[in-house]
Amino acid sequence: MPQAIEDLIKAKRLRRRVQGIAAVLLPYKEDGTVAVEAFQEHIIATHRCGLMNAVNMDTGYVNFLSATERRDVLRWAREALGSNVPFVAGAFIEHDCGDVVPLYRQQMDAIANIGGIPIMFQSARLHGKSAAERAATYQAASHGYPQVLAFELSPSFAPNGEMFDDETFRRLLDIPEITGMKHSSLDRMLELKRLCVRDQHRPEFRIYTGNDLGIDMIEYGSDYLLGLATFAPEKFAERDRLWEAGDAAYYELSDALQYLGNIAFRDPVPAYKHSAAVFLHLTGRISSATTHPKNPKRPRWEEQMLKDCAVRLRLETGPSRIR
Repeated sequence: MPQAIEDLIKAKRLRRRVQGIAAVLLPYKEDGTVAVEAFQEHIIATHRCGLMNAVNMDTGYVNFLSATERRDVLRWAREALGSNVPFVAGAFIEHDCGDVVPLYRQQMDAIANIGGIPIMFQSARLHGKSAAERAATYQAASHGYPQVLAFELSPSFAPNGEMFDDETFRRLLDIPEITGMKHSSLDRMLELKRLCVRDQHRPEFRIYTGNDLGIDMIEYGSDYLLGLATFAPEKFAERDRLWEAGDAAYYELSDALQYLGNIAFRDPVPAYKHSAAVFLHLTGRISSATTHPKNPKRPRWEEQMLKDCAVRLRLETGPSRIR
């Protein structure tokens, strides 16, 4: 193991304030339409407990949404949160025709104009490009925006994802508009390596762990942007406060959240969105466990497993909404 990673593991970032972002599930009604009211209630509750929202993410079925639907999600989020509350939103271009940079900027303009922070989903059109070519694309696409996030997504989540080579990551750190990156490799050793490079070259750059199977990465210097956080945002916010306070109760709560993550993010990974819908329905936050029709489904016995997760988190299950 490289010495830098050994040093990072030994020097846990005790009492660090963590920035938490929840990738919000887009709930559906049984008739197949978006449950707009439930979506807006959920993002309000997420904000009130202390987490930032991220919409039009993988958790929000961005790869299945039309351009019109993505714009609707932006509008619903802004209407719910009010004019001055920041949120993150995905710039997803995979199904659009045209040159990569203008497509990204078109999406990012729509996000920035409504007061959101764009996060650039990867495109398969950049697979196989050199580090210099990829970095040039990101630099041109992000130029002039006040804040942009990059995204490193394991192909296990979506075919457009890829893990950057070391040189590409290093070059992205040099782009001033890009202030952070969501790292979704599900590989804690690779993420620790990213943190070491970040600490050496641009310490203020944020690595947002997307590792729902390793949510303790916050202990080593990662922040987070997690689909798992949409299952119980107030519990994640509580966990973060306990870590900052140095309260040993952090560990029990973190273990209970990780138990939920291990169940929800098992293979096939994209079916975690069905797990999220079942869990949010069980805990009374949405009226139906219906998902986007193209999303993989979990078996019927999933509900019993998720009930046990709710018990461990001391969450009530039933029809009453938890705010």
